[in-house]
Amino acid sequence: MIAQHDISRIIEMAWEDRTPFEAILKSYKLKEKDVIKLMRANLKRSSFVMWRKRVTNRKTKHSSLNSIKYLRHQSKIHNKHR
Repeated sequence: MIAQHDISRIIEMAWEDRTPFEAILKSYKLKEKDVIKLMRANLKRSSFVMWRKRVTNRKTKHSSLNSIKYLRHQSKIHNKHR
């Protein structure tokens, strides 16, 4: 079972253009097909459809299609002081 805060983080990473599925696999041990299932279960249908259209064949979401290797996602607010 995945904790709710982890689900939120995975969804954030999945929406982020520069975070490949390989980074989610490395961080959360979820393959692309598992991320798709998680997104389908946790997003509204219209949001899921929009996300799938956005990431399908997107080079930055698949390291094998991208010459730049992004193996780790770091959000914009990471390490900022509150």
